[in-house]
Amino acid sequence: MAERSTAAVDVADNSGDEPLTAEADQSTADGVAQNRERDTEIDEAQGSGGTEGPGKASPPELHSGHKLARRYRLEECVTRLDGFSSWRAVDEKLRRAVGVHILPADHSRARSVLAAARSSALLGDPRFVQVLDAVEENDLVYVVHEWLPDAAELTTLLASGPLEPHDAYQMVSQIASAMAAAHREGLAHLRLNPNAVLRTSSGQWRIRGLAVNAALRGISSDTPQRTDTESVGALLYAGLTQRWPYESDAYGLSGLPKDVGLIAPDQVRAGVHRGLSELSMRALVNDGATASRHESPCTTPEELVKAIGEMPRIRPPEPAFTAPPEYQRTTYQQGTYGRPAPHPGATQPVPTPPAPLQSRTGKALKWAVSALLIAALGLGSWQLADALMDSGNNSDDTNKTQTTDGGDKNNAAPKPVKTLPIQRAQEYVAKGDAQHPNDVDKTYDKDSSTYWRTASFRDGPDMKPAFKPGVGIVYDFGSEQEVSAASIGLLFSGDHTTVTLYATDSMSSSVPLTSMTKLGSVTTSGTSAKVTVAKPVKSRYVLVWFTALPYAQGDSYSDPGYKQAVTDLKFTG
Repeated sequence: MAERSTAAVDVADNSGDEPLTAEADQSTADGVAQNRERDTEIDEAQGSGGTEGPGKASPPELHSGHKLARRYRLEECVTRLDGFSSWRAVDEKLRRAVGVHILPADHSRARSVLAAARSSALLGDPRFVQVLDAVEENDLVYVVHEWLPDAAELTTLLASGPLEPHDAYQMVSQIASAMAAAHREGLAHLRLNPNAVLRTSSGQWRIRGLAVNAALRGISSDTPQRTDTESVGALLYAGLTQRWPYESDAYGLSGLPKDVGLIAPDQVRAGVHRGLSELSMRALVNDGATASRHESPCTTPEELVKAIGEMPRIRPPEPAFTAPPEYQRTTYQQGTYGRPAPHPGATQPVPTPPAPLQSRTGKALKWAVSALLIAALGLGSWQLADALMDSGNNSDDTNKTQTTDGGDKNNAAPKPVKTLPIQRAQEYVAKGDAQHPNDVDKTYDKDSSTYWRTASFRDGPDMKPAFKPGVGIVYDFGSEQEVSAASIGLLFSGDHTTVTLYATDSMSSSVPLTSMTKLGSVTTSGTSAKVTVAKPVKSRYVLVWFTALPYAQGDSYSDPGYKQAVTDLKFTG
């Protein structure tokens, strides 16, 4: 099998923040062999405590506690390699963890690292770990980037087994579309591997090291789009099989058997999703056919995104439903009731009554009970007749039915649910700019094809209180109405859409949230949300307030980011 241009010679790396492997930069066998030799030297240096390869500039003498720009305090060195080092640090000004790459200003790659970092920072796509600063100072060049303490590398996730089909589908969809956006801006990754792909606690996939990781290691490619596309295919292959799609072991994953060639994921592991298996092969295999079907290869991230869009969407698994245990019917045996062991929270079956008593004592008891019943019926009839006579004497209309207050409460029919009329609406702006105030009436125009939308935010899913605590709309019913629920149609699905209802005194944005009455809240991952008010409240004005938004791709109206749109809304009371 011919060597491919990328990832074929990666070796295992467990350094944490930055992978230590290097990828082949040439498509020829000699180029691949040279890169493999260089990777071996790097790994040996790392394992023996070495800090750089032959002829490389010495890394700066830094230690924990050292400060850069009197702001970034170094905490822990996670990589020391090839003349540069990578650290976990603290931004003391903003009191947050950050990552820092440091290399001498006279390092042969210092100029290219600064250029790559500044280009990456200009992209501003939240699907990438953001570059926060790129500085040359005091004979050092350093690049500061986000640190995501709640995120896990794909390497870590795969240690416990392959991804579920829906997770693998989400990963390849998000990673491919992110890389397509990067290449449209002329940026490539070239070191896209399981150490560079992270999943946050909210389920979003993030990519770190765009352009910078390759610049730090002096890696380039004549076909950057093909290189990154094949890397995405390798990530999907690993996610489906828990195997690295090359003969070498890497990233804690076993490689494929020697001399077998590249076989499809569904031939490596039983139960692999067929469509995802074929997709990974289309991204990995060049020169025409895949291993399973004759399909055109995906040679660019854009082509891969298109192929993903042509697949049937893979939905998340339904939540498991556990049926309640079945209980055997109790039977009367030897004069006792057979009862199953009680189960907390379960309704116990009514025991079967014993057979009628047939003895002489039983017959006597039966006659005594009968006599008592007859007496009770006679007394009840007398009292009923007396009550009816009193009722007739106290009422002018003998046909009127008299009930007690308790009867009214127990027998009255439930109030019918009605849709509350919306007279007008306007945006509530707690901080910053309005979203799309001219479109608020589209949320209640009874046309699901029109909608009001938020802006596309870079940070999420939770709104940032210091910047913008939330976005929403205040609705006016024209008069006080009893509100019991709100049904909201949403344009974008995805985790973390959180919406809350508040009763307020006016439509003005000057009324603070703290003075409003909270009616109810709900978080949904679908395209609809229903907020139910536990105790119906009367109010003329109700605020529909979003505090968390799902991530959605870019469209003709907005860039990719955390955003939401309301297609239709209905209040009931």
